[in-house]
Amino acid sequence: MAKPLNLPFDPIARAGELWERRWGRSPAMLAVTSIMRAQAILLAELDALLKPYELTFARYEALVLLTFSGAGALPLSKIGERLMVHPTSVTNTIDRLERQGYVRRRPNPRDGRGVLAEITDSGRDTVERATRALMAADFGLDAYDTDDLGRIFDVLRPLRVTAGDFEA
Repeated sequence: MAKPLNLPFDPIARAGELWERRWGRSPAMLAVTSIMRAQAILLAELDALLKPYELTFARYEALVLLTFSGAGALPLSKIGERLMVHPTSVTNTIDRLERQGYVRRRPNPRDGRGVLAEITDSGRDTVERATRALMAADFGLDAYDTDDLGRIFDVLRPLRVTAGDFEA
């Protein structure tokens, strides 16, 4: 869980006031600073919720992705593409999950040089239990109602489209 700051003022709003005096009004600076702080808060909350399962959110996402795949296995390159992370991050994530017994590597029958990461029964059990914990905590977003969550998704979607995550 993120350490509460307990400040008597909103530091991002204060930064916005100071920014405006120095460089002019910038709603974009306020928005990006808020998004970055929200990310830090959420990662801390999610990692705290996943700690009993010896997972980080990155490792949890990889297990979920493997759970969603039809065969329970994917090439490491596909995992990186779907999770939108660098190949080195995928390798580190899969290495850790393999050491935990949640994933095993096996040769890719479609590519003699390729490797698949395959979720194990232990990995499936862990991802189910961890998912129940995350859902019970609304993934750290329990301050918002369903309509707010939909609006957040809608507001951030054009940013992802512009970045080339997918075609709208």
